[in-house]
Amino acid sequence: MSSINKKLTYNQGITYAVVSYLAWGLFPIFWKSITGVPAVNVLAHRIVWSFAFLLIWVMITNRQTFISYLKQPKLLLRLGLAGLLISANWGIYIYAVASNHIVESGLGYYINPLINVLLGYVFLKERLAPMQKIAVLLALIGVLYFTISYGKFPWISIVLATSFGLYGLLKKKANLESMPALTIETMMVFPFALGFLIYSANSSMATPFFPSSNITTILLILSGVVTALPLFWFGKSAQAIPLSTIGFIQYISPTLQILIAIFVYGETFGIEYIVCFAFVWAGLICYTISILRGKKVTIAK
Repeated sequence: MSSINKKLTYNQGITYAVVSYLAWGLFPIFWKSITGVPAVNVLAHRIVWSFAFLLIWVMITNRQTFISYLKQPKLLLRLGLAGLLISANWGIYIYAVASNHIVESGLGYYINPLINVLLGYVFLKERLAPMQKIAVLLALIGVLYFTISYGKFPWISIVLATSFGLYGLLKKKANLESMPALTIETMMVFPFALGFLIYSANSSMATPFFPSSNITTILLILSGVVTALPLFWFGKSAQAIPLSTIGFIQYISPTLQILIAIFVYGETFGIEYIVCFAFVWAGLICYTISILRGKKVTIAK
């Protein structure tokens, strides 16, 4: 157990952060590899196998904390809500990849830090520095331009950013250890996911529990490992480096996703996206400048 709790160096923390965001950035390739399975079934498999893998992991590495969380009814209710939010986030992302909207999902993860700022303002009574107000306004202008010019509201981007932002808000207020909490979150939605897979295999939907392709079956089972490992790496990095540093590194993920979408899967990146992204990136620059100047949000008295 001592090796698990060993304090990491700053460079090790940076390495863990980069590896975790590289893994998240490569997610489109993994989910695109799962063919012939409806997105909702892929989500259900992801929940089932994530819970199975996490349960084994946490029982080996952090059993006492996991059991202590199980004994707190109010905490279970909060983690159940967190489980619904992260499941919704996973589901929308899987749908986005399957329906060739990876660029839109990437936009969502660029917007996410600015959504976090808004959520902190609304729910935590945090005051915003002037540059942070400008950042949020620029992102809003970009989304409005895209909606009016393209004629379609980027709901995938907004739902991904908002669901993950609300999930982060719950996690921040709970202040729990990452892996035991995530295990319970998946445990709370596990019965619904497993029940859906059984129902879809035995109803008129006629979607077998496991597809006929052995490779697809293996990928579905591995989705639990693919989900848990980057979260573990991220958790390790958060122990060793400031969150502001992680905030800069996190842009590896959506950048890589968008490059994969355009150059591997041939998604379009028209003028509407260019203008929208320009406003969002300008907002992120303002947000970054605010952090570098040390003008972090302050709690209202």
